[in-house]
Amino acid sequence: MIDKKAIPTRLLWVDLEMTGLDAVNDVILEVAVEVTDFNFRTLESYEARVKQPRETVVARMQQNIWWKDYPANRDDFLSNLDEAKTSSEVESELIALIERNFGTEPAVLAGNSIHNDRNFIKYWWPSLDLKLHYRMLDVSSWKILMQGKYGESFEKKEVHRAFDDIQASIAELQYYLDWFKQHDQDNQA
Repeated sequence: MIDKKAIPTRLLWVDLEMTGLDAVNDVILEVAVEVTDFNFRTLESYEARVKQPRETVVARMQQNIWWKDYPANRDDFLSNLDEAKTSSEVESELIALIERNFGTEPAVLAGNSIHNDRNFIKYWWPSLDLKLHYRMLDVSSWKILMQGKYGESFEKKEVHRAFDDIQASIAELQYYLDWFKQHDQDNQA
């Protein structure tokens, strides 16, 4: 049973690159993880490509128009499929990372639109999912608030590679926190 009053001490930033957004029919191609404290200092990082059947990847990429806008990413994933780790290897390594960094504390998943990554984790890596807290820190919720209420936007590059996307998510949340800090000081002056 998860202690709802326990205060988290770390965040598990995760970004997955997949063939599409359907957890049942699409597959995971790449994962990046950063464990940080709440000052966003990196405590440990992890990156891996996930081995998938070439025919599955090609078929799903052909059905997803998004891949046409990122030909370098598509070509890179396709050319490196054979050197990737198996899905079960990646899941085991991620579980070990969580156990090293979180102990008995459930890991709070963090990132942009993290609910979709969580759907893939639940479907493809159910043992890993059991190590995660039911609460998540979704930076896209902050994005909606900042754009809708304050007209404030964070500009980030559209790279769509797992590690780069994590760095952008952390930078985006830090940007919003800094914005609030600055505007709170302005109101006190």
